[in-house]
Amino acid sequence: MAEPSSQAVEVEFALKVGEGQIRAKASVPAGVTNITALLPVLQNFEGAILNGVVREAEAAGHPISCRAGCGACCRQMVPVSIFEAQALCNWVRSLPEEQQHVLEARFHQTLLRLRDTGIVQRLIEEDWFADNDTAKLMAIDYFHLGIPCPFLVDESCSIHPIRPLSCREYLVTSPPELCKDPAINDVAGVQLPIKLSRALFRMGAELERDRRGWIPLVFLFAWMKSGAEPGAAYSGTGPEVFRTFLEHLATVAAPPDHKA
Repeated sequence: MAEPSSQAVEVEFALKVGEGQIRAKASVPAGVTNITALLPVLQNFEGAILNGVVREAEAAGHPISCRAGCGACCRQMVPVSIFEAQALCNWVRSLPEEQQHVLEARFHQTLLRLRDTGIVQRLIEEDWFADNDTAKLMAIDYFHLGIPCPFLVDESCSIHPIRPLSCREYLVTSPPELCKDPAINDVAGVQLPIKLSRALFRMGAELERDRRGWIPLVFLFAWMKSGAEPGAAYSGTGPEVFRTFLEHLATVAAPPDHKA
């Protein structure tokens, strides 16, 4: 995987979102990089968008209720772009061997529990992003299993600084206790102007020539065995790779949230 250049350049850009426009700047590597190595830049970009959304919610009297220790949403199916999967796999490989084994065992046990419920087969075969009642039922069925993300420790995310974009994009303003069952409770999710995760999914789908471009997070260790390095397919200077991402981002609108 190409390492990001130590030198950086600032790029300015404008992105049309609905009837409005986002104007921003980003600091990207000046030299050769790839979309996986550029993920910290995209995370910062999304962080800026989310900070604006949070401020607007607070100004309207609806502060975000998500907090460390409230891990209800971490029992939902989490889609991870193949580029983020690559980055997470690189992170796992950087851990001490004993810690890697502990994580692998945790993921393995999670998959066994999901397999016994039939959800694994549905994860493989069915469209979790379809805007229909079947997709909503699948999301609810997964959530009702109550099986936590393998990265959830003491009801908090153990990889919070490097968590997937799709996790960052899930925010609520309703009381935390309502998240225990979104199927019957009126959970007030925050609508984002745009979701950066969708652009990465689109790029992955183009690369793999399928309709997803992402994997369920619980498949991470199984996917890691493939040794895939998809980020290399989108390589170039930092400004070039970032422009490619923005081109994909411009083609995707923020659809209704995929989570339960």
